[in-house]
Amino acid sequence: MSAPMWHAPEAPGPVDAAVRLPGSKSVTNRALLLAALADAPGTVRLALRSRDADLMVAALRSLGAGLTPSGETASSVDWHVVPGPVRGGASIDVGLAGTVMRFVPPMAALADGEVSFDGDPHARTRPMGPILAALRTLGAEVSGDALPFTIRGPLAGGEVTLDASASSQLVSGLLLAAPRYEKGVTVRHSGPPVPSMPHIEMTVQMLRAAGVSVDDGEQDVWRVEPGPIAARDLTVEPDLSNAAPFLAAALVTGGTVTIPGWPQETTQGGDALRTLLPRMGATVARTPEGLKVTGGERVDGIDADLHDVGELTPTIAALAALAGSPSTLRGVAHLRGHETDRLAALATEINRLGGDVTETGDGLVIRPRPLRAGVFRTYADHRMATAGAVIGLVVPGVQVEDIATTAKTLPEFARMWALMLEEAR
Repeated sequence: MSAPMWHAPEAPGPVDAAVRLPGSKSVTNRALLLAALADAPGTVRLALRSRDADLMVAALRSLGAGLTPSGETASSVDWHVVPGPVRGGASIDVGLAGTVMRFVPPMAALADGEVSFDGDPHARTRPMGPILAALRTLGAEVSGDALPFTIRGPLAGGEVTLDASASSQLVSGLLLAAPRYEKGVTVRHSGPPVPSMPHIEMTVQMLRAAGVSVDDGEQDVWRVEPGPIAARDLTVEPDLSNAAPFLAAALVTGGTVTIPGWPQETTQGGDALRTLLPRMGATVARTPEGLKVTGGERVDGIDADLHDVGELTPTIAALAALAGSPSTLRGVAHLRGHETDRLAALATEINRLGGDVTETGDGLVIRPRPLRAGVFRTYADHRMATAGAVIGLVVPGVQVEDIATTAKTLPEFARMWALMLEEAR
């Protein structure tokens, strides 16, 4: 059965809107796992409510943590988390959530019995081998090198070397549970550069904020000392990567979008939008109301290495397809192992609308051409869906397949998009 089509709304004029975003998925899922391993109860406030976050909550409950919600809205919730002994006998559904499939197995290795993992069909193709091999090296029993697999602890910890060039989550997953291992963990990366380093920096910062000793002074080496994880009351920042399509709307319509609550300091990769968008013709300013982005008369092409902020690539590619000059996006070969092969998907779908996109070994070359109406497929990938929505703002007749896939990290996307366009002038 084919997925339903969403007729991407065309902007009636320049947008002029303030878009308040729910919490960061990356911060939410790290905070929930640390709270479940803490030395006392804590609270994660304004946590994102989405499919990925809900899968994390279900996984932590299966492993023995108590999570009680309050203050619920359609896209946010406050979670009171009561840690418990990590218990075995659980079956974990990771869906298509990289944070669940890579963060939870190292925690499951603390359990008193076997824990099984499986997920969506495409999740079985996502890179898992390095982290599962690392858990074996550290002493766990692991059956399988990809989903589905089972894990049985205990493990003492120690030193391990792995190739994390496919995903920074392979490092973060090992670091988050490491304080609870008898010997802690020293993780060494060996291989091509680790992508999305801001996400590892986020993990390290959150561990330190919970009182954990982390030494990252040597390149590609992270040492986590054993010890307690302090309980905290934490408020989750807005998701800056999810700001990308809304800020892109300002560029392609020549309008203005403001994101309230943009943090002054953050480890979120989405903060790079403040420097990327001006290179494509935007004016960006911090104001008392939030981060304000205003588009100009046209969108400029860009030559950009997006290795550290690969999650922004679909939006930047959509902007590049609408630009007045060519673009080269580099450093993102790892996107072939995300929810889908994002490089192939972006090239295929933009070209389907009449574009001119060529895949390279580690990115895309995008030469602008007039685009036409047509179907933009999403491959169950939330960032493909939002890229199609950006193109549809100025290309009449674009239909985005399965806009509901945005529920992975932004369940209210279609409603928020419509509200933004109500403010077009």
